[in-house]
Amino acid sequence: MTLPLFTAFPRLEEKIVHATLGRFPTPVEQFPALAAAVGADNLWIKRDDLSGNDYGGNKVRKLEFLLPEAKRRGCSEVITFGYAGSNHALCTAYYAQKLGLQSHSMLMPQPNAYVVRDNLLLGAKVGADLREYSGVKTVATASAALVTKRKLQTGRAPMVIPGGGSSAIGTIGFVNAAFELQRQIDAGELPQPDVIYVAVGSMGTTAGLLIGLRILKMPTAIEGIRVTDASFASPQNGAELAMKTMALLRQADSSVPDISIASGDFPARDGFFGDRYGQYTEESAQAVATMKEHAGLHIEGTYTGKAFAALIADAQAGKLAGKNVLFWNTYNSWDFSDEIGDVDYHSLPEVFHKYFEEDVQPLATPVGN
Repeated sequence: MTLPLFTAFPRLEEKIVHATLGRFPTPVEQFPALAAAVGADNLWIKRDDLSGNDYGGNKVRKLEFLLPEAKRRGCSEVITFGYAGSNHALCTAYYAQKLGLQSHSMLMPQPNAYVVRDNLLLGAKVGADLREYSGVKTVATASAALVTKRKLQTGRAPMVIPGGGSSAIGTIGFVNAAFELQRQIDAGELPQPDVIYVAVGSMGTTAGLLIGLRILKMPTAIEGIRVTDASFASPQNGAELAMKTMALLRQADSSVPDISIASGDFPARDGFFGDRYGQYTEESAQAVATMKEHAGLHIEGTYTGKAFAALIADAQAGKLAGKNVLFWNTYNSWDFSDEIGDVDYHSLPEVFHKYFEEDVQPLATPVGN
């Protein structure tokens, strides 16, 4: 099935490589009980948690462009980044192995949670090369050294995928997502949203959606909730990424409208982040519980929980009265507990053992509970 973006601009398909990894379009569902519980009149959820047959979440959209680009370049390996429980690093490893690519996960420490344990175990199960370093500088140094080493050993450097998959190539996945949403609106699956709530991590999801909405001239606003450090989720980074993505699109097809996006266009709302990355908050833990109780959906406390907490706060303050609200669920909801049931954490590099031997943070709940 041709991507909605490629249908609108056929020349893009000739210039930009793409591989079908996920299951699209993802459903849009209305949850009246959830809307009533949080005080929103009209609430829909975009189910990117179901974006893959086995592992979902928003990263699948980006990887459908990133991983085939690695193959096009003749690479046999990819390197990417995140924190210990990174959904992006795991998703990259999961789909890289399906395309015959080795994935190296260059990770940093984070507060412990059940999802951290599960993601590390599944990463090991799918053959990820898991490594942990103390911070951004040590990760950068180690990654440069690994690129050089693998090039000397194999004759070709691995392709480097930025954290969150948020490069110009990866961001195209969410430009297409906006076109997918427009199709669903045209088909009557939901009305035109007045606002979309989404977690803002590495800016790629927000940048892609913003570009797509602008090209389509959709009046929908984006309420982006910052869930990573401000050095990552900054309006300046978002604007730079959007400009690079636009340049790539227009280089491939000059009929793509030349839209202008500035840092002031990028939402990266503070107030729900908490004390540090990966730390649950009282609001995010309550948002997770509310979503589970009234919609039967699993979100988590560090990304989607904080974005949904913002939606709840705005609804209770009366800011969403009469509005059509869309929550973009970016978290994988597939249960992979059976896949990791036979993985002993001792088989992981020793640096990761602490996540299984130390207590999780107080507000964390097991996945699926």
